[in-house]
Amino acid sequence: MRILLVEDDRNLNDVLKFHLEREGYLVDACLDGEEGLYYINQHAADIILLDRMLPGFSGTELLAGLRAAGDHTPVLMLTAMGTVKDRVEGLDCGADDYLIKPFDMEELMARIRSLSRRGTDMASAQAFAPLLYEDLEWKEHAGELKGPGGICTLSKKECELLEVFLRNTGQTLSRSQLLNKVWGLTSDVEDGNLDNYIFFLRRRLKSVESRVTIQTIRGIGYRFGQL
Repeated sequence: MRILLVEDDRNLNDVLKFHLEREGYLVDACLDGEEGLYYINQHAADIILLDRMLPGFSGTELLAGLRAAGDHTPVLMLTAMGTVKDRVEGLDCGADDYLIKPFDMEELMARIRSLSRRGTDMASAQAFAPLLYEDLEWKEHAGELKGPGGICTLSKKECELLEVFLRNTGQTLSRSQLLNKVWGLTSDVEDGNLDNYIFFLRRRLKSVESRVTIQTIRGIGYRFGQL
């Protein structure tokens, strides 16, 4: 899962990035509203941690623009502004949750886990329960993919690519969206790496005899679903 962190306090930004990556999250971190807007427009994040007071554009301005564009990416607003009026304003702008500084890191992680379960077909699944789609069963923690014809083990990058597809079944994802979500916005990965992992994942689906396919949408990207 990829998290966008927009926090202008450099020390706090570094600390949060460290803890998030230690928990296994992929993190894109930035320090001001203009850079935050750039990252938001890449549509790579699964969750956004957004400071309210930012240089450039404020957190509420970024959030209002995000929701006006029809983007429903979960947003957790981080702020030292803790009055009831401040919280109401943040929630009314479209925040999914609101956490007052200073906060405990364990509470932040719990809030993130809660947000990550929203808006998915597997919202009520337990942490180690398999994820089900059509004739597939994916055990994320073990990296195991099961289909009608058997079980195979996926590599780390195959798991990350499969997760993106499972969160967006039936949707056409552009090449840039997939590269950003799996490798990150600042990665210098070659474009051909995506083709390689699409090939690997298709081979995995075939090996377990699944009816689910990764369709090439010419000139755009790929779609994950059943023909």
